Amino acid sequence: MRDGGRQEQGAQAEVQGSVPSLVEVMRGESATLDCTPLGTQGHFVLEWFLADRSGVRHRLASAEVQGSELQARVHDSRGRSPPYQLDSRGRLVLTNAQVGDERDYVCVVRAGAAGTTEATTQLRVFAKPEATEVIPNKGILSVTDNFAQEIAVCNSPNGNPAPQITWYRDGQRLEVPMEVNPEGYTATRTVREASGLLSLTSTLYLRPGKADRDASFHCSVRYRLPAGQEGHLDSPSFHLSLHYPTEHVHFWVGSPSTAEGWVREGESVQLFCRGDGSPSPEYTFFRLQDKQEDVLKTDLEGNLTLDGVQRAHSGTYGCRVEDYDAAEDAELSQTLELRVAYLDPLELSTGEELSVHLNSSTAVNCSVQGLPAPALRWTKDSIPLGNGPTLSLSKITFDSAGTYFCEASMPRVPLLSRTRSFKLLVEGPPEVKPEETQPQAKGSWREGDEVRLVCFARGFPEPKLSWSQLGGSPAEPAPGGQGWVSSSLTLKVTSALSRDGVSCEASNPHGNARHVFHFGAVAPQTAQAGVAVMAVAISVGLLLLVVAAFYCMRRKGRPGCCRRGEKGAPPPGEPELSHSGSERPEQTGLLLGSASGGARHGSGGFRDEC
Repeated sequence: MRDGGRQEQGAQAEVQGSVPSLVEVMRGESATLDCTPLGTQGHFVLEWFLADRSGVRHRLASAEVQGSELQARVHDSRGRSPPYQLDSRGRLVLTNAQVGDERDYVCVVRAGAAGTTEATTQLRVFAKPEATEVIPNKGILSVTDNFAQEIAVCNSPNGNPAPQITWYRDGQRLEVPMEVNPEGYTATRTVREASGLLSLTSTLYLRPGKADRDASFHCSVRYRLPAGQEGHLDSPSFHLSLHYPTEHVHFWVGSPSTAEGWVREGESVQLFCRGDGSPSPEYTFFRLQDKQEDVLKTDLEGNLTLDGVQRAHSGTYGCRVEDYDAAEDAELSQTLELRVAYLDPLELSTGEELSVHLNSSTAVNCSVQGLPAPALRWTKDSIPLGNGPTLSLSKITFDSAGTYFCEASMPRVPLLSRTRSFKLLVEGPPEVKPEETQPQAKGSWREGDEVRLVCFARGFPEPKLSWSQLGGSPAEPAPGGQGWVSSSLTLKVTSALSRDGVSCEASNPHGNARHVFHFGAVAPQTAQAGVAVMAVAISVGLLLLVVAAFYCMRRKGRPGCCRRGEKGAPPPGEPELSHSGSERPEQTGLLLGSASGGARHGSGGFRDEC
C-alpha cells in the first residue's frame, strides 16, 4: 500500500492502498482514518488494528467487501467512549477525539489471490491551553541581596502538546537561562493531567535592581495547532514591590510660588519632600530658628501645608528622610528658604481730597512698605503720569482737577498690588463758553425764529448759571465731565433781542464770567408782512362803510338820497343851486351835504352822494 504500506510477496496479483501517514485534529473534533484499496476486484477484507507502545496489535474493526456491498463490524473499542465506528467506505471514525487517541493505527487489506497489504496512520490530537495565569511574588524584594529571587510563577494548564513559556520585561523578551545562577534563571515543570493533557509551569528568578521599580513584567505561552500553525496567550502584567535605600532627597515649594520662590502673604503654601527609597520612608519637617530645629510634622506622605502664611513665616525650612538602611554618605536632609512677599496699604501725604488754587503748584507723596521692593507709579484717567513716590503738579488749571491714583506693584510677584487715590479740587473764578448757534451768517435770522442757547461754565466751588431772559434750565453736569456744567434757554428771535442780545452769567465766591449771544440783523418774516397789509386794508374799508352808513342815516327822509338821480328838472319844490364860484360841483355838493344833509350835481349829471 502507499504511504508507508507493506505488501506480502508471492501473490499472483498486486493490491495497493492509499493511507495518510499523519492525521491531525483538535481535541473534541472527529478524526477519520482513510484506507482506500487500489487495484482490487470483487472480494476483499479490510481490517483496522491499534498498535500499542510495545508493538502489540489489537484488532478494532473489520469490513468485508463483496462487489458493492460492505459488511462492517467493530470487534473491540477497548473501552473508548464513544466507540470506534466504520463508515460506508470502511474508514475508521473516532468521534470526539481525545489526547488518549494519539496512537498508531494499522490498516490491513486482504484480497485473496491478489495479495495482502497494510499501512500505518499516526493520529495527533491538539488542545489549546487554558488562559495563562501568573502569580507574582507579593513580598518586598530587596535590591541589596546578591542572589536571584523568585519573581513570579507562570501556569499554562491543559494543553497538548506541551507549550512554551517566555518571560518579558517592559515588552522586551528576557533571555534567561535554565541553569541556576545569581543573576537569574527559570525553572520549568510539566505535569500530565488525568485527562492526558499537559500543564506547564515556569518560575522566573531574577536579581532585581533599582531600575526595576517601575518595570512591567508578564509571561507569554506559545502553543502549536494543526497544519503547522501556532497561537499565543499572554498573562496580565504585574509590577514588583522592591526595597531599596534612599540615596537622594528632593525638597521644594509647590504652588502657588513664583519662579523665584516667592509666596504671597495670606495664601496657603505646600512644601513637598521626596526621597528615592522604597518603600516610602518617614519624613520629618522642621524649621531652623537660631540654629535649632523646630519640628513641624512627621508623616509618610512627604507633604507639609502652611495655611495663611504671614511675613513672620519667612525663613529656613528643612526635610529629613528617616531611612536607616541608607548608606552612611547619603544626603538624607535638605533645606530651603521660604520667602513671603507682602505689600502694606499705601499712605498719601494728603487726604482723600486736596483743594488748590488756579495756576498754583503742589506735590503729593505716596509711601509704601513691602517685600520685595514695590514699584510706584501715578495715573489719572488711566494715563500714566510718572514713576516714583512723588507726584508734582505745576501751573494747575481746571483740567488738572480729577482723581489721581498711586499704584504699587511687584513685577517679581504677580497679582500682588495695591492702589490709593485722592481727588484734586481746583478753586478759581468760573470760565464760560457758549455752544455755537445756527445759523450764524449775517442777516440770516428772521423775526420769530426759535433758537436754543446753551451756556457752559466751570470753576470751584461749582458756579451758578443765570440768564438775562426768563426760562433758563437748571444747571447740570455737562457730557464729557472735566467739571463743566451747562444750562440752556429756548426763545424766539425778535428785533429787541437782536439789538440787546442775550447774556449768560456764571458766578461763584471767586468771581463771575459772562457771555452775550448776538443775533445780528433780524429780517421780518414775508408771510407776516402780507398779513399786516391786508389787515390795514380791511380796517380802512370797514371805516369807509361806517362813514357811508352814517351819512345815509342823516339824509334819511329826503328824496333822492343814496340813490341814482335821472337827468332833467329837479323835483318840485326843491331849489336849484347855482354853479357860480370857484368851487367844483362835486366839492360844493359834498360840503353842502355835510352841512344840510344833501348834495346835488350840475344839470345834466348823475347824483349819487352816498
